[in-house]
Amino acid sequence: MAKKSKKQQPGGTPATVALTAAGVEYTVHAYDHDPAHPSYGEEAAQAMGVSPERVFKTLVADVDGALTVAVVPVAGQLDLKALATAVGGKRAAMADPALAERTTGYVRGGISPLGQRKKLPTVLDASASAHGTICVSAGRRGLEVELSPEDLAKLTEAVVAPVGRA
Repeated sequence: MAKKSKKQQPGGTPATVALTAAGVEYTVHAYDHDPAHPSYGEEAAQAMGVSPERVFKTLVADVDGALTVAVVPVAGQLDLKALATAVGGKRAAMADPALAERTTGYVRGGISPLGQRKKLPTVLDASASAHGTICVSAGRRGLEVELSPEDLAKLTEAVVAPVGRA
C-alpha cells in the first residue's frame, strides 16, 4: 500500500485535481489492482487494510430517467427505493454501465463521486457520518482517496440519506 499526501502529483485524476483545487485535506491510497478480483470495493478495503464499512463505492443509477450517483459502503448494497426517495423520485434502477462511464468520464470500478465529466445529483449514505474519514475511488482502479465525509458531501453537494443496506 502506497500513501501519498495532499500534494498533487502531475497526471492526477480529475478527482484529485478537484480535491486539490478545493483545498480539501485528503490522502491518496494506491494499490495493485487485480483484474480477477470479484469486487472492486472489497479488493480496495483488503489492499488498504481498511474496514469495508469505511470504504465506499460509487454507483450510478437511473432515477425516473435522470442519472444519479449513490455512494454506499462496499460492505453492503444500494437500496434503490431509498435512493429514489432521497432525491424525490419514484423509481430507480442501476444505470447502463456504458452510459455511466460516458457520463462520468470514469471506467467501471474506478468511478469517483468527485471530478465527474458531468455533475450528477449525488446521495451519500448516512452511515458515512459515523466515520472521521472514508475512502472513495480516486478515479481509477487501484487508487482511492481518503477524506472526511463532510468534505465529500460538500464538494459533491450530496444529499445525506440512508440509502445503503447490509
